[in-house]
Amino acid sequence: MTLSTPRATREDQSVPRPRIPADPRSWPDVVRCPEPPLGHTAIARGLLRRAFARLPLRVRLGGLAPCGNGPELTVHAPDAFFRRIAAHGLIGFGESYMAGEWDAADLPGVLTVLAAHVDELVPAPLRRLRAAWVRSRPDAQRGTPEGARENIQHHYDLSNELFALFLDPSMSYSSAVFTAFPARPEILETAQHRKIDRLLDLAGVGPGRRVLEIGTGWGELALRAASRGADVVTLTLSAEQRDLAERRIAAAGLSDRVTVRLQDYREVRGTYDSVVSVEMIEAVGADYWPVYFRSLRDALAPGGRIALQSITMPHDRMLLTDRTHTWISKYVFPGGLIPSRRAIEEHAGRAGLGIVSDEGYGDHYAETLRLWRERFTARADEVADLGFDRTFRRMWELYLAYSEAGFRARYLDVRQLLLVEGTR
Repeated sequence: MTLSTPRATREDQSVPRPRIPADPRSWPDVVRCPEPPLGHTAIARGLLRRAFARLPLRVRLGGLAPCGNGPELTVHAPDAFFRRIAAHGLIGFGESYMAGEWDAADLPGVLTVLAAHVDELVPAPLRRLRAAWVRSRPDAQRGTPEGARENIQHHYDLSNELFALFLDPSMSYSSAVFTAFPARPEILETAQHRKIDRLLDLAGVGPGRRVLEIGTGWGELALRAASRGADVVTLTLSAEQRDLAERRIAAAGLSDRVTVRLQDYREVRGTYDSVVSVEMIEAVGADYWPVYFRSLRDALAPGGRIALQSITMPHDRMLLTDRTHTWISKYVFPGGLIPSRRAIEEHAGRAGLGIVSDEGYGDHYAETLRLWRERFTARADEVADLGFDRTFRRMWELYLAYSEAGFRARYLDVRQLLLVEGTR
């Protein structure tokens, strides 16, 4: 079934649901609907309507009857929706959701369809014009020592209480490893421990081992490494994470075995038998991957082992995304870039490191994100009580669903890798 093509005035004169009120100081680009260059809105409308007609989606535009089959995308304010996308592409698509201009009862379902068919949204001849309308990443987001600290604080210093509302009691903020699907909420903590223990096994962590962790999180990996008898130094750039991690470590009686440092990975001194870094490389930025891998190698004692967990994307997609200002980089994770498996291997090799073990398990991340998203939406009132407004809550829900969709569409993967010195 194809979408009919009535005059734009029929869409625009429908009565959309009122937009979500937002603070213009906090959300200026959500409050202000952009004015694209002349003709761009009509082009965006035409391209998207043709794409929607081909995709397995049920699309409702304004007051029109829905067309198509699949997860339903409901656009309450078509004119604003098309204007935002015409002006800012996928950033505009995300801001339109934050503004309440479109909705989906099955948000990850709609986003999974779009992620799986991303190459069909724009005709091939027009993709060559991509550089004419995408924005470059702000220089302030580059992963310099100062920029990295600001980027990390933007996300992780929001509120420990916020993260506690949707994470499991271990406060693990990376993919779990399950034994069966669909994953149940009550087994998430066990699945997170399974993930951590696999990484510690890869890194050979045991009694007397000197362990360096790059990216503390809220301390669960350091706790489990110390409980094996290891001596752990763990690094973070988030003061909020450091403070809670230190409290958790003290409560477990392991302060003599774990040192938490508010420190950049470039400032590491000394060598360690085991180095572990979980989903931290994504925040480094491509310009600094050479420095990151040299830092890993320089921190490694002879015969040591590095366990790395990383989200990955296809190499061609990574090259397109590099330096592009995306909705995620604008609102959620400034400055980061998800590497490809090829990029990891190449940069590790140049630093004198080789991959000797590699396991991907993206389906597990999709389930992890589903559990986080369901808990976050179920506790929306508690999120509001922490002072996060409705625009933020929609942003965060979209971020979790957007990420889940990336893994369900196999646009993204997550891998656990073992690196050692000298093996190619």
